[in-house]
Amino acid sequence: MTRTHTPPAVAFAAASAGIAIYSCMDALMKGLSIASGAYSAVLWRSVAGVLLTGAVFLARRQPWPERQALRLHVLRGLAAGLSVLLFFWGLVRVPMAQGVALTFLSPLIALFLAAAMLGERIRRAAILGSLVAAVGVLVIAWGQAQAGASSEVVLGALAIVLASVLYAYSLILLRQQAQVADPLEVTLFTSLVIGVLLALGAPWLAVWPASDQLAPIVGSAVLGSISALLLAWSYGRAEAQVLAPVEYTAFVWAALLGYLVFDERVSPFTIAGALLIVGGCLVAVRGASPVPQSEAGA
Repeated sequence: MTRTHTPPAVAFAAASAGIAIYSCMDALMKGLSIASGAYSAVLWRSVAGVLLTGAVFLARRQPWPERQALRLHVLRGLAAGLSVLLFFWGLVRVPMAQGVALTFLSPLIALFLAAAMLGERIRRAAILGSLVAAVGVLVIAWGQAQAGASSEVVLGALAIVLASVLYAYSLILLRQQAQVADPLEVTLFTSLVIGVLLALGAPWLAVWPASDQLAPIVGSAVLGSISALLLAWSYGRAEAQVLAPVEYTAFVWAALLGYLVFDERVSPFTIAGALLIVGGCLVAVRGASPVPQSEAGA
């Protein structure tokens, strides 16, 4: 079947919608994490995600993954699970816009991990971009110091930075997964591994969701899946270099949702730091080979 030509603007618009929907999922997850803790929020979202994508997987009668793919699914599930857990734990303690700005470090970290794990060459642009982004992180940290941030806020920011490192590692694993599995299989087994991992501590750590939390839990899983489909559709119809800037619109949505839902204010330091981090990323990836995007909701 021949794929019809899709204008880049249409693909860009679809990707933008995907990022906006994913940001709404972040807001739902932050609310759940505040109510019952990041552990329980991520656990129940993973369960809902497994039920949702598992039903499609079984309906399509897809075969069980081979040993090589299964090994990658487990490794990436462990990395992504810990990353998501740290991210939402930190997001409870810092404004959404600041948290999302810090996650923009992941593409830079992925460049250096690719050099260490895949033997790719580190270019001068990557080093320069990393220095610029590092200044952006320092600006955000300086803003926290000026505002007299509590130890909880500082710990939250550090947790998100560590989450970005683990997410970058999961991107490298995703590059390897893409060679042996399709997006549905990757999405399902990532959620499955996260769910099984967290379920080990559920008897002692999990909080059973209240009735008014069921809708947000299912909603976050549905939004994550819709976002993944939109992004996959977009990246299948336009070059990565055309769509890469759309990732940074997440900061705008995070600032807006943080203000509307959680009454959070965005400081000038956060805005300046975010601009430096984004600028560093754009400098670093200039002329680089396209990096596979992680599916939303991982």
